[in-house]
Amino acid sequence: MPSTTEWMSTADAAKALGITPRTLYRFIDHGDLPAYRFGRVIRLKASDVEEFVEANRVQPGELKHLYPDGADKDDAGDQQ
Repeated sequence: MPSTTEWMSTADAAKALGITPRTLYRFIDHGDLPAYRFGRVIRLKASDVEEFVEANRVQPGELKHLYPDGADKDDAGDQQ
């Protein structure tokens, strides 16, 4: 038996991602997140939204450029 696709509205997808609809539309327009137009309605596959989340997961060490100069994440807990 084939599985049924779970569709999300843009409002539901934006809410699930914790972003504004405008940001969601930007992700769609830039090709970062697939979406489908059915007449005047845009829908997203729930599985595509889940894949988008996983693809954008932050890996350890990727945010070092955000630390203040000279600070290291391991040193932050040592200062008392």
